[in-house]
Parts: sequence; C-alpha cells; structure tokens
Amino acid sequence: MHRYRTHTCSDLRDTHVGETVRLSGWIHRRRDHGQLVFLDLRDHYGITQCVTDVEDPAFQQVEKYRLESVVCITGRVVKRSDETINTKLPTGQIEVRIDDFEVLSAADQVPLQVNSDEDAGEETRLRYRYLDLRRERVHNNIILRSKVISSIRRRMVEQGFMEFQTPILTASSPEGARDFLVPSRLHPGKFYALPQAPQQFKQLIMVSGFDRYFQIAPCFRDEDSRADRSPGEFYQLDLEMSFVEQEDVFAAVEPVLAGVFKEFSDWTVPDPFPRIPYREAMLKYGSDKPDLRIPIEIADVSEIFRGSDFAIFAKLVEGGGVIRAIPGPKCGSRAICDRMNSWAQGQGAPGLGYMIFGDGEARGPIANRLPAEKIEALKAITGMGDGDAIFFAGGKELEAAKLAGQARLKLGADLDIVEKGVFKLCWIVDFPMYEADEATGVIDFSHNPFSMPQGGMEALETMDPLDILAFQYDVVCNGVELSSGAIRNHRPEIMYKAFEIAGYGPEVVDDKFAGMINAFKFGAPPHGGIAPGIDRIVMMLAGEQNLREVILFPMNQRAEDLMMNAPSEVRPEQLRDLHIKLALPPKAAPKSEG
Repeated sequence: MHRYRTHTCSDLRDTHVGETVRLSGWIHRRRDHGQLVFLDLRDHYGITQCVTDVEDPAFQQVEKYRLESVVCITGRVVKRSDETINTKLPTGQIEVRIDDFEVLSAADQVPLQVNSDEDAGEETRLRYRYLDLRRERVHNNIILRSKVISSIRRRMVEQGFMEFQTPILTASSPEGARDFLVPSRLHPGKFYALPQAPQQFKQLIMVSGFDRYFQIAPCFRDEDSRADRSPGEFYQLDLEMSFVEQEDVFAAVEPVLAGVFKEFSDWTVPDPFPRIPYREAMLKYGSDKPDLRIPIEIADVSEIFRGSDFAIFAKLVEGGGVIRAIPGPKCGSRAICDRMNSWAQGQGAPGLGYMIFGDGEARGPIANRLPAEKIEALKAITGMGDGDAIFFAGGKELEAAKLAGQARLKLGADLDIVEKGVFKLCWIVDFPMYEADEATGVIDFSHNPFSMPQGGMEALETMDPLDILAFQYDVVCNGVELSSGAIRNHRPEIMYKAFEIAGYGPEVVDDKFAGMINAFKFGAPPHGGIAPGIDRIVMMLAGEQNLREVILFPMNQRAEDLMMNAPSEVRPEQLRDLHIKLALPPKAAPKSEG
C-alpha cells in the first residue's frame, strides 16, 4: 500500500465497498454525534466522509486535532444507509470506517473558515491566500484558469502558431502606462524596464522571418487597480501574424475565443462576431465597449431639435452639440423618468430629458414644445409607443454619447432586459488614428501609435488628421474589452510621417523605438496581431466580478502583496551595489491634539 494514499478523495464509489484504502488530505469538517464522529476529508480532487466510533482506537485522535490539519487515514469502505446517502457528493454513497489515523501536519486555529464562503475581508484573504485558495470556489477558479490556458495553447498550435518567449528585462518605452524599472548593477545609472507588453518584440519576430507567433505573456504596468485590472502584472494571449490583413487576424482569433467560451460554459456564443465601426458603436451604444445583450439602441435626434421651440436643446444643437435619444420600453411613468433624471444628475450631468407616451399622446416638458410631426418622427426613430418613454442626453458629442451609454446600461439592468446565458462578442473597428485635445487642440495618437493608417501615406499627406482611420480593432464581450490589436505600420517612411503629425520628430522615433524602426529598414513583412487578456476571459467564465478571484496570488488595490510583504525595503548594501541613493518624500507631521 502506498505511503500516503491509494485513492484520492473523489475516487471511491459503492464498487469499492469492502476494500481497505488509504486517503490523505485536510480535515474539512467534523461532526461529533457523541458515540460517533464524522470527518470530511478534503484534497485537491474532492471530499470523502470518514467515520469512527467511541470503541475505535482512532476516536480520541480524530477529536483532538483542529480543522485544516493534514492527516492520513486508512480504513474500510462501507456503504451508507439509504437515508444517509449524500447526492451532492460523487463519493456520497460510501464512507470510510477509520482503522488508522496519522497526523501529517497539525494546524493552528485558522484565521478564516475554509469550509464556508463567509466573507473574511480582502486583507485577511490576501494575507492568508494559501488558506483562501483551499476554498472550493476560489480553488475551482484556479483550476479553470489552468484548463483555459491549456485549451488556448492547444487551439493556437493547431492553427500553426509557434510559441516563443520574449525578454522580461528590456528597455523602457512610452507605451501609455508607467514602467516598472529595474536598476542595472553592471551599468550604473541605467535601468531595464519590465515589458508593458511584448509589442516591439512580437513585431520583431515577424521581421525575423517567423510567420505565426503566440505566447501566454506576462505584462507589467505600474497603474492603479480596478476590478477588471490587476495592479502590477497580468497575462495575455499575445499573437502576431505575417502577410495578413484585418480579416485574417479575425479569422484566426474568433475560433479560439468562441471555442474557449463554448468549452468552459453552457452559454451560447453567437458567431461570427459582428464588426461594428467605432463611430457607429459610440452612436448606437454610447461606448466603444458595447454590451450587445441589451436590446436598446441610441439614436441621434439633433436635427429634430434644430430650430425647435424647446430652447435648451435647440441652443445646444446650434452651438455644435448633439442630442441623443435613448428608448425606454415600459418606462412610461413619471416616477421612473424622475428617477432616471436624478440618476443622471448623480453622474454629474445637468439631467436627463424625457418624453412619456400614454393614451395616444406624448407628455412632459419636451413634448409640450414640439409639434406633432416631430413627436411622430421621434416615435418612428426609437420604436416607442404607449407605455414607453424616450430619454434624451444633450451636450458635446463625447459627453452626450457617454451619458446616453450609461443610461442604456442602467435601463438594461433596471428593466431586467439584459439577455441571459449568452456571451456576445464583437469587433470594434475603424478607430480614429488621431484625437485633438479639447483645451489646446493639439493632435496626438488616439490609440496605438504603431497602427497602420487606412490609406497609408496618401491619407497622412492629404486628409485632415481627425478624419484618418486606423487598422485598429478591439474585441469586446458583454461590455468588457478583452483586447486591442492592429495591423501594424511596417513602413519606416509612414511611421515617421505618422509620428510627425502627432508632434514627434524623427529623432524621437529613432530614440524611443530604435530597435524596431531600424529593423523595418531591412525589409519588414506586412503584419498584425492582437492580445486578448487571459485574466478577463477566466473572470467572465468563472462568473466573477473581480480579477483577484481568478489569480493565484494577487496584490491588493494598493499594489501590495500582503502575504509576501512586497514591496519591501532593501538592505543599504543592496542599494550601494546598484549605485542608488533614496530620496524619499518627507513624512507627514503628526496631527496636534486640541
């Protein structure tokens, strides 16, 4: 017999009745019935009920040790009586009568309950993460993560992608977030950076003559924490392809994402994924991350209010603003409309206009100032009628779109009309290449500076920069952005021109992106790629709202590892080796009393 176990805690069935077996695991739960003690033994695989009575030699030992102690049990498999069968457990038809009980590791009193989902507080959970990970829900999340990554890797290899590993210690580059810097001992005063993404390396792999690359890549960004963003580090499915156009990338990625969502859930996944231009998404959904499960589409109704008697909206339109209409099915009551207006004010907006339909007429301050034909036009555009309402968001285009988009999400939740049991993925395409600062008018890149502009050099030389679109795309699922990608700008002359428009001279490109721009001068294939976030995919499949629930050892919202006490101070001699002297901010003076 094996030293520790003949079976796992999920193996035993009624076919094993009469056998002598050995199990090892953690004491999950104990129930004392006076003459009998029942013990649930747990390992990675499941739970088996074990039992001892007062006459058994093991009885005193079983009672003695705390929950979460690690024990080895040898005993006979017996069948449970019909009334004690536990149908919720795969092993629920049997139990093990304890003949021998060995303590492998005794546990102290645990700071959180492993056998329940009782909220122990984030700080306690992260400080004792190894205990938190024993909990069924979190444990299963991490198993799911492993299976998802294995599935993704298999699907990529089957498509002919080759897995390569790019450097972790690299050069700092301006890619949007703060770098984590690593001081060099051998080169005093110089620093490596941890990669925000393998962006330049993946492109250089294409320049090196490889055709299809992928990697489950760690990325490091010194940015603030959010529920859908892990501070410090995260993982992405990084991929790049040579001699491709946009649709070729979509054709490679869609089967992987759709396949994973179908494999690890019983929800439906409509495909192919719709292609929605950025401007259309901002108009219809008020967001470039649309949740397509909500059957509400926003409409632009600026022209209806141009020159109208509803002075507030008319003035907005004349001043270059827009009016967006949000259909409100079954919202035809003053109470609902007032509640939506108060909500909008809570979002920092002046309010949310509305029009109520009932008994064949339109009611409300806006309806009172519009002629019948314009009201009928609004009904036709939105599809609303008796019992419904229309809400209005007005202002500058971006702010009106944002408010309308938030109102759409709120209506979806409040009315309970968000389609259930479905992952609706889509591509957002045709992003603007550039944007202008509202205050200064200065032109800068709106997204990825390495994207190929649609129309190439001709577009850069002849078009208004704000009208130029990029071969830039996002993939979105149920209102969550999973990834951004692009067909890359592989032509040095086009890259120099693109950066020039954004106010960067050739010396900036040569300095900040020297490796890549120099490589392009020796022949670069057209190439493109994308990098879906692994953590977000697993979070959605697990039905979680926070990334920390699907990461083995996450940090807290202040980017602290409470378990390993990181970040931490280092010894003075370590700083001397790195030629670093600390210049810490002054400590705040203690508050005086009185």
